Amino acid sequence: MADTRAIKPLNKDEEAFLRALGRVMAYLPRVVDADMAADQPITSSEYTVLVHLSEAPQNHMRMSDLATMCGLSLSGVTRVVKRLEAQSLVLREKCPDDGRAWLAVLTSDGWTCLKQAWPTNLASVRRHIFSRLEGCDVSAAAKVLERIASGD
Repeated sequence: MADTRAIKPLNKDEEAFLRALGRVMAYLPRVVDADMAADQPITSSEYTVLVHLSEAPQNHMRMSDLATMCGLSLSGVTRVVKRLEAQSLVLREKCPDDGRAWLAVLTSDGWTCLKQAWPTNLASVRRHIFSRLEGCDVSAAAKVLERIASGD
């Protein structure tokens, strides 16, 4: 436990940033999910899993790696993959290199679903995020968010 006497309190700008970041973290998943639910048979978290699998070599990933890429716990990604598997969009297979591990594999139906969902997701993130970043250095913002997300 840190000695709280040695920790400098947040200044006004830092406090405002932290509070706004918390609101964004709660707001974005909710509104993107609502947009996806209105037009698509998958949620935004399911979409994210399909995207990462589509970008992976041979369209498969270890479940633990997929969880990390999606910002989910292993149990969270397992639940998402099970929902996708029930829709025949993803398969789970034993990892040939490690009998304890499982792979998530994108199916051809998963590819089709991803292609159909892409315009809805794109419109949603453009409306809720990028339309509000005019005049901002998006590249610099992405680097800052990556530094925060990496934990370094």
